[in-house]
Amino acid sequence: MTDTGRRIRPLRPLDSRPARYPTAAQAECAARRLALRHPDRCRLREVGRSRAGRPLLLLSVDRGPRAVLVVGGPHPNEPIGTAGAVRLAELLLERPARPGLSWHLLLCLDPDGAALNAGWLDGPLTMGRHYEHFFRPSFEEQPELLPAPGGGRPPMPESLALTGLIDELRPFLQCSLHGVDFGGAFVQLTGPVPGLAERFARSAERAGLPLDVDSYDAIGWASPAPGTYLMPAPGSREASRALPDEPELSTWSYAARQGAVTAVLEVPMWAVDAVGDGRPHPAGPRALAAAARDLTARAEELRAVLARVPAHGHEAYGPLVRTAEFSLAVAPRVAQEWLDRWSPEPLSCSRVTTVGLVAARLPLRVASVLLRLLADARGPGAEAARERARGVVADSLDRLRNRFGARWVPVQEQLAHQTRAVLAAADCLLQLT
Repeated sequence: MTDTGRRIRPLRPLDSRPARYPTAAQAECAARRLALRHPDRCRLREVGRSRAGRPLLLLSVDRGPRAVLVVGGPHPNEPIGTAGAVRLAELLLERPARPGLSWHLLLCLDPDGAALNAGWLDGPLTMGRHYEHFFRPSFEEQPELLPAPGGGRPPMPESLALTGLIDELRPFLQCSLHGVDFGGAFVQLTGPVPGLAERFARSAERAGLPLDVDSYDAIGWASPAPGTYLMPAPGSREASRALPDEPELSTWSYAARQGAVTAVLEVPMWAVDAVGDGRPHPAGPRALAAAARDLTARAEELRAVLARVPAHGHEAYGPLVRTAEFSLAVAPRVAQEWLDRWSPEPLSCSRVTTVGLVAARLPLRVASVLLRLLADARGPGAEAARERARGVVADSLDRLRNRFGARWVPVQEQLAHQTRAVLAAADCLLQLT
């Protein structure tokens, strides 16, 4: 076995001090300090610019020909990705270089979106405050999702920067660092990684996280082990079609075509233990129908609130409007798919829980965005719209706390699990060579 095939050492225990998510600017400062402190092993370079002109920064550790590409911040409402990229660099630089191996850490793939969420990061990391500053772009504005060939939509500059990196580095592993607001830990793979599922499960248990054993994000996908999913082949009819995301049209699959395995690593901010319960639900179809009704009714209510949003001339409001419009258009399709495809099936407690989480979370996200858009609106109609949106937010948060028992996962535990998972994925693949 070559040197690059030897086992990666396990992580040392994390500092006991409470960790926080860094802003994009703080992540850049941390990366620059590391590059200055370790000039022989570390370099920082700009690999592109966002739509708004923000730099896309790549921190590279060591110079071996076998490359691991780590993508931080692909979704701006999931700050664990940027935090994980910085933490991983720190850990790698605390140990000797691995001959033949290099690590390339893209600090934040969507810095424009991150700027619209940054208000949460400088205050108490509470559920309510998170949604006061919530933003997640519509699907067509998510850099990991590529436009269909011949569809007339050009790739985003962030997407081009990432595919350019894949072409340049030709990594054997790409890790995309994601987080879910409510649920459990899980990993989505473009190809098998022998040994990863067991190590991923042990890491989640060590961090006190449930495994999401019937994830809504991977319904219909092959699951060789609890919490581990294999992305479907192009054209598969098993996966959900209510949402327009197609794994084959993604930077994950782009890397796979270049010879890499992509691991999309998910860790929850608020854990919901019931997503780890794979037993049959005693009243699955009834619970599914109730969730579909709730989601449809909430979407209709919020559509009326959206009509009260004033026209904003500032471009910063455009992404907020588009994400609200997109989510409200998708919600009834999602609810109808639940009824059409899954009502006749035996449903696990995990599936019913994840459906219920979506039914609470999607209106919460939309109502939170609408409150941001309505902040400067005047008149009795605007105040009535704000009150309706506040009511949806309050009810949704109450459900998530009390019905689903969502509990905060300390940032240091989120970081510990995600960095362990990245190193485990690399270790498992290296052992195959």
